[in-house]
Amino acid sequence: MTSTEPTSAELTAAEQASTELRARAADLDRADPLAAYVDRFAPADGVSAYLDGNSLGRPLRDTADRLSAFVRDDWGTRLIRSWDEQWMELPLALGDRIGTLTLGAAPGQTVVADSTTVMLFKLMSAAVALQPGRTEILIEAANFPTDRFVAEGIAAAHGLELRQLPGNALTGVSAAEVADAVSERTALLVLNHIDYRSGAIADMRAITAAAHARGVLVLWDLCHSVGAIPIELDACGVDFAVGCTYKYLNGGPGAPAFGYVATALQERAEQPVWGWMGASDVFGMRDAYAPAAGMRRFLSGTPPVLGMVPMQGMLDLIAEAGMPAIRAKSLSLTGLALDAVDALLAPLGVSLLTPRAPEQRGGHVTVGHPRFQAVVQELWQLGVIPDFRHPDGIRIGLSPLSTTHVETVRGVLAIRDALS
Repeated sequence: MTSTEPTSAELTAAEQASTELRARAADLDRADPLAAYVDRFAPADGVSAYLDGNSLGRPLRDTADRLSAFVRDDWGTRLIRSWDEQWMELPLALGDRIGTLTLGAAPGQTVVADSTTVMLFKLMSAAVALQPGRTEILIEAANFPTDRFVAEGIAAAHGLELRQLPGNALTGVSAAEVADAVSERTALLVLNHIDYRSGAIADMRAITAAAHARGVLVLWDLCHSVGAIPIELDACGVDFAVGCTYKYLNGGPGAPAFGYVATALQERAEQPVWGWMGASDVFGMRDAYAPAAGMRRFLSGTPPVLGMVPMQGMLDLIAEAGMPAIRAKSLSLTGLALDAVDALLAPLGVSLLTPRAPEQRGGHVTVGHPRFQAVVQELWQLGVIPDFRHPDGIRIGLSPLSTTHVETVRGVLAIRDALS
């Protein structure tokens, strides 16, 4: 240390905390076994901290090449022959890969098809149709709006009651609350696996078991958990699940969602959007619809093949790194973010809106302050990109393969500076 540098005694508590956090982040990055993956993502000019991977994952460096090769070869050269050569089976093959790598799902239970909203509509409709005589859908009051809106529409169309669980803003819904709420009237329970606001993880195994004890089917929304934490759909006995591919699977804006239907339910489940791609004889041009066997019956129109290209590169990375290592990096990032929030933001009146226990938190940390909507607008202008969630929350989304510890601390420091 030179004579011109301040000593620790001369630093304010906040400055010392900042220095210590920066040094710790640098040490963590040097020791990070997944550090090399950060360079596999395309650089973003003018962005110093991208903290929104839980809303839109960054593109990989090779995504442009993949798309160019697709246009040149699969589409441009093979032309319509690619349908026979690969595209007809792509929704099922890609679904199986997502299932195997990230969902704990055996092959034959996952398909990539439509938007998240459409997949929710298809699988919720199929679920309630399997439960004749039951008169209600149960959903958490704070579920993501799409889930609630789709459930509301299905309840109205089928003459069902839509009942809402209050849950807890910080911890979500518990298995005990579900056990108390479900009854012989309940056809379907719809829940987010990771709360989109707080990042709290629901106990999938215990909640599913509590619902099944009363004969209730369960649909899990996996949008904030797929690719962020290990999931065990088969082991938990899950009936239905839907998830998007543009967050931690980095499929790009509007990338198609996937749907999971347990093998035991597939031949009885009937989705409501009958289209030729879901028919038993796609090119038979039959007069009447007959559903295909297995997960193909959950297709409707022509699959969005172009939209399935970018996510394949991210699945390659997940296969290399493995979900256990990805989860370990996620916990390291969120743990550091929590410490930075305590040291830098809590003194400014910022509240923590995410569970502290590692086993209870997903891939993002949420903090609250009345001024955060304006703060986010300022941060975006500076190249620091978290996101705002009504009414007063900033979500610090930390995608493990594309985010560094230094970037995490840099983002929290920028929030502090903008707030103070």
